[in-house]
Amino acid sequence: MTTTYAALLRGINVGGARKLPMAGLRTLMEGLAYGDVRTYLQSGQAVFSSAHGDEERLAAELAATIAKEFGFDVDVLVRDHAYLRTIAEACPFPAAGLQPKQLHVTYFSAPVGAERFAEIDPAAHLPEEFRLGDRALYLHTPDGLGRSKLAELLSRPRFTKGLVATTRNWNTVLKLVEMTES
Repeated sequence: MTTTYAALLRGINVGGARKLPMAGLRTLMEGLAYGDVRTYLQSGQAVFSSAHGDEERLAAELAATIAKEFGFDVDVLVRDHAYLRTIAEACPFPAAGLQPKQLHVTYFSAPVGAERFAEIDPAAHLPEEFRLGDRALYLHTPDGLGRSKLAELLSRPRFTKGLVATTRNWNTVLKLVEMTES
């Protein structure tokens, strides 16, 4: 039995030297015997099927192959459709009433507890807010991510130490749920 997954690549094609053409990524993934490979946008999302079933092993395999073929390291998270759907459905913010640029999900490589963010005073950042989920952080930024002081704070290494963390806007969150539904 095969499962459909999304591969979330951190920091691809957002500037700098880490350019990864999506056609090249698709070819690379097909060479790993992944099925039904599709990419979304140019910023490091791919959907594929595999009978393997181990998200961590799939992520490590993909990261190692990208490093070998393209000459740079990239953090990769792999998540199945059920997880992605659960994250979307569990959103603690009124997603339907918000603009997609106002809502983001940061996916983590491992569970995170509230103690990791205990030093952050939520009241000091209002109307921006964040909530934790299953290996995820939901971030509501009324003025968008680019202007968010809270997003900047949350991305500091002291909060993400020991984790792979990659953020997607709400449109992408929903699109990945849709693309992995098969």
